[in-house]
Parts: sequence; structure tokens; C-alpha cells
Amino acid sequence: MLTHEVVLDALSKVNDPELHRSLTDLKMVRDVQVRGGKVEVTIALTVPNCPMKDRIETDVQTAIRGLPGVMEVEVNLSAMTDDERKSVFGEPTEGMAAKYNRVKRVVAVMSGKGGVGKSLVAGLLASALVQEGYQVGVLDADITGPSIPKLFGLSGPVESGPVGLLPLRSDKGVKVMSFNLLLETDDQPVVWRGPLIGKAITQLWSDVMWGDLDYLLVDLPPGTADASLTTLQSLPVNGIVMVTTPQSLSAMIVRKAVHMAQIVGVPILGVVENMAYFVCPDTGKRHYIFGQSHSEEVAQLAGAPVLASLPIVPEIAAFCDIGNVESIRLEEVSPLVKAFIETVPVALPLNTS
Repeated sequence: MLTHEVVLDALSKVNDPELHRSLTDLKMVRDVQVRGGKVEVTIALTVPNCPMKDRIETDVQTAIRGLPGVMEVEVNLSAMTDDERKSVFGEPTEGMAAKYNRVKRVVAVMSGKGGVGKSLVAGLLASALVQEGYQVGVLDADITGPSIPKLFGLSGPVESGPVGLLPLRSDKGVKVMSFNLLLETDDQPVVWRGPLIGKAITQLWSDVMWGDLDYLLVDLPPGTADASLTTLQSLPVNGIVMVTTPQSLSAMIVRKAVHMAQIVGVPILGVVENMAYFVCPDTGKRHYIFGQSHSEEVAQLAGAPVLASLPIVPEIAAFCDIGNVESIRLEEVSPLVKAFIETVPVALPLNTS
């Protein structure tokens, strides 16, 4: 028989998709009305602009419609008050969000040198991985020179969820968090010393509700000092994609980053050479504007494969300038993503050291 208790039991098996606790355990089920074959329920979302509200509503509909005797289901959505959230989760504390996150693989995009295209590679990888059906986030660890929000066309404000900050979502569904999204204006400088920058990076990991992710890509700042060291030692980084360009100077500085990765014990998954060549549109001939490639040399030192060599394409800059990195189409990206997925083992265990 269809009763109030039967409906509640069904809802007790529906979990909040990011908090991984049942709706009844979270006290999100506010009202259940059963009138013959019609069931009407009210669900209080943990935050008013919950990014998962459509998923929650669909899961509730599915759970109730599966009960014998149900002919019609109506789901009403409301939101918890601040006091109600505190009664369930307690006062927000530092690192609370990390307890609810389920991130399978954390991969840093690194170079050691600025201007080689780390952010572009991170953006291209994230966009392509989402198109392959993976859940992907990008953590912009370049606190003083962030590029990721601009590439994805995102700007603040950032809203708070029940246990941490909610990352913004790109048009294709990439979750993005950058310290620049927390500033009043996107050109406001962050004039901080190393320890404060390191603290900010760890908070972008532990105080953000990343939820379920297959890949979290971390866009590292240039250099091998505090910020990069903090990221590699404080975050559960499973591996590194090393980005370089053909110039000898770039290769030399990237080799420093390779040695740093080896010192801290984080494996290098592969090497990407950016701005490797330019294809003349009139003749189709390749021109090596920045000299011959040094990617194999870097890869040999890193003990990792060359994942891709990306060409110079003027249209890429135009897409990035308008915040539309997800619309970039490069034939080299598909093999890059394929090689990336094959290089990172499917059953890679989460590094919690």
C-alpha cells in the first residue's frame, strides 16, 4: 500500500549527488503528501542555487515512480535557511569540504617557465576529457597570474555551499576554481609572500566542493619555488604533465622542473610541446619558428612519453581572448587526450600521502 512511510523509505535511498548522504539523513525531505496515486513532496536544497538541483529532482522522481501504485509525482524545491544548514552540518570549518569530495585523479600541469602554455594545455585537456564523458575540474594554482577563468569565460562571484565554496561551471561542464574569482576585480593584484600563496592553494583544494571528479587538473604557476612545492607536497597529486616549447632556454628551465618533480617523488606522466611549429596556410609546409624540438630530450630525462606537439595557430589566441577555450578544435588534441587517458591508469589509486 502506498503510504507516507513507504515514500520516505524510498527517499532514504536517494543521495545528494555531491554530499553522498541520503536526503532524509540531510533533513532535505520537508513534506510528503499521498493522495491516492499522486505523491507530492517538498525537498529543501542545501543552498538556493544548488548546481545539482535538476539531478536531485530527477532522482526523487525516479525513486517515487518506482513504487507500486504511483500514478503522478510532483516535486517542489525550496532551500534550507542558514540556521537549518548549521543544524545539519555544524559551523563551517577549514577543510570541511575535503571530507565530501571524491576526486579519483589529481594531475598537475607544470613547466617551470612562464609563457609556454600551461593554462592552454590544461584548458584543452579539461575540455576534451569532458567531451569524452569524464567529470573534470581545473584548480588554478597560479595565484598571482591566473589565466584559467579568462580561458573559460568565467567570472565571480563564487557562492558558498553547505560545506565549502562552489566551483563555477563552464559551458561544457568543467568545474573551475581560481583565487581570481574571489577578488573584487579580475585585475586586482595579489601581493603576497610565499607562505600566504601556499595557504591559498591548499584552501582551493580543501575548502572547495569539488564533488565527484574523474580528473582534477591543477594549473601550476611558473617556477620551482614555494607555490609549486606546496602543491606537489600538500595536494594528493598523482602525476604531472610537463609543458615545454622548442627554445633551448625553455627546455633548460623545464629540465629544472623535471628534476624538482623527481626530488619530491611525483611521477611525470608525459610531455607536451607547445608552439612546436607553424603550418603555412598557402603551402602547407611546416616552419619551426622557435627552432627544432627539444621535447624528446625533456621526455628522456623525465622518463615519460611525448604526449603531443601542438602547433602555433593564431585562431587559438582569438578563442582564448574571448573566453572560449572549449571551442578550440585542433586535430592534435584527440591523440593528446587518448595518450593522456592511456598514460594515467584507470585504476590509479588516490595518493593520500
